[in-house]
Amino acid sequence: MKRTTRPRLKESLAIKMGAQAAKRPSGKRTRPAMYGALTGVSLFTGGGIGDLALRACGVEVVVASELLSDRAEVYRANYPETHMIVGDIRTTKRDLLKLAQKRLDGRTLDVLFATPPCQGMSRNGRGKLLNGIRSGIKPKFDERNGLALEAVEIALKLDPKLIVFENVPEMEFTLVERSDGSVGGLLETIAERLAPRYSGRWEVVEFADYGVPQRRQRLITIFSRVEPSKQLAQRGASLLPPRTHSSSATIFTKPWITVDDVLSEIPSLDATSKKSAEHPSLPFHRVPVLDQDKYFWVSNTPPGKGAFDNQCANPKCRFDGNPTHSSKHDLHGINRASKETPVRCLRCGELLPRPWVVEGGTHRLMSGFTSAYKRMRGDLPASALTRNLSYACSDQKLHPREHRVLSLHEALLLHTVSDYHFDWRRADQKQVSDKTIREIIGESIPPRGLQRIFAYVLELQGLAHSESRARGARSTSVKRSGGSRMRKAAAGTN
Repeated sequence: MKRTTRPRLKESLAIKMGAQAAKRPSGKRTRPAMYGALTGVSLFTGGGIGDLALRACGVEVVVASELLSDRAEVYRANYPETHMIVGDIRTTKRDLLKLAQKRLDGRTLDVLFATPPCQGMSRNGRGKLLNGIRSGIKPKFDERNGLALEAVEIALKLDPKLIVFENVPEMEFTLVERSDGSVGGLLETIAERLAPRYSGRWEVVEFADYGVPQRRQRLITIFSRVEPSKQLAQRGASLLPPRTHSSSATIFTKPWITVDDVLSEIPSLDATSKKSAEHPSLPFHRVPVLDQDKYFWVSNTPPGKGAFDNQCANPKCRFDGNPTHSSKHDLHGINRASKETPVRCLRCGELLPRPWVVEGGTHRLMSGFTSAYKRMRGDLPASALTRNLSYACSDQKLHPREHRVLSLHEALLLHTVSDYHFDWRRADQKQVSDKTIREIIGESIPPRGLQRIFAYVLELQGLAHSESRARGARSTSVKRSGGSRMRKAAAGTN
C-alpha cells in the first residue's frame, strides 16, 4: 500500500517552538496537575521517562524508588509531588513500604510499575547455567537478576490491582536461584510467587508497532488480580492492545513512523566544526565534532550503508569493486567482523574511507561490529537508541544524510519524550549533562508506546475513566519542534 504524504512543518516554526521550550523560567515552571484518580508505585524508575506514560493515563505515583542519585534528582525535578526513595531496594524496601502505605492513606494501590536492571540478563546464559547444574557445578547467578523478586515482595505487601514489569526480551530466558536453593526461570518464579492472587502474561513488544519512530523491543509482563484481566490471562489471551502500526500499512494498521517522518525538517548540522555542529537557538540540537579521519569515513558513507563497505574516494580512481566487509559467527555464536577486508583500494592503493587504526606505521581495518559507523535508513524507524547514541561508532547512529550523529534534540523526538512536559534539570535546578540525558534515554523505553499499553490495560480492568483519558490525551499535545508533523503521522492524518 502506498505511503500517504504527510504535511510539512516549516523550519522557522520548528526553531521558534524549540526556543520557547528552552525559555521556560528556571524557578516556577508550569507542571501537569496531579490527577489523583489512580494510584501508583514506580520501582527502578530511572529518570522518570516511563512514568510520563503513567501520568498521562491519570496515575498518581505516590512513591518511586531509584538506585542512582543523579537519576533520582531528574525525577524529583519532574515529579515534585512524588516521594522518591534513593538507594538499593534491598535495603530501602522497608522504608518504601511504610511510606507507600502512609501516602496511600487507606486507598487501594492501582498500579505497581517495575523496570528492574537488565544488565545481568542473557539469552545465552540459560543453557550454560542448566548444563552446569546437570554436571553438578554450582551456578553463579548475577545478583541483579534477583531484584525483580524484590519488586514481587513489595507487590505482595501493597496488593496493587495491576503489576507491570518492563524489561529486555532476555528476561524470558533468565534463571534465578530460589529461596529454597532450587533454580528456575525468573518469570516462572514471579508467577508462582504471585499465584493464586494474580494471573499474568508476558509478551515481547515491538514499540514501532505502537506509533513510536524507533525499533525497540521489550518484554512487557502484566499481572492482574481483578477481572476481566485475570480471567483473560488464565485463558492465555493477550493483555496488550492491538498494534496500531506495521512495516507495511494494512486495513488494520498504519505504516511505521520513520526517521524521515520525524527528522526531515530539523535544521541541518555538520560535524566539521563547533559552529556548524550546534544550532544557535534550537535546544539540544548539537552534535560532537568529528576529527578529520572520522569525517572522511562518515562523509563517504551512502544512506543506509556502513563505512566499512565504503569504496574508493580518490577522484582519479573511484574504483567500486573493493571487497566489502563481512562477518561470521565465531565458536561462541558472536558476530565477528572479517580481518581480511582491505583498507586500501585494490586498484590505486589509496586509503579507503573505512574505519582504520594505525599500528607500527601501518593502517589496518578497525576491529568491531559491522553495524558501527553505519547510517540510519530514513525510510524506517530508528534502531534502538542507546546511551552511546552520540558516538559515530555506535550501532547505526549516523544521520541518514548529514555527516554527523544524531543530536539530543533528534533523539528526544525519536524517543517520543518530546510529546510530554519534561525538564532536563535536577531538583536543585542545575542543568543535566548531555551524558546523563543519553544514559536516561538509553535506559528507558519510549513513553508514547508505553502510554498506549497502560491506557489499554487500565481500561480493560475498568480503572480508566473518561476524565483521566482526556487528561492523558492532553498531556501528549505539548507543542514542540517537529511535534505537529509527528503527531499527525502517529494519527495517520493526511
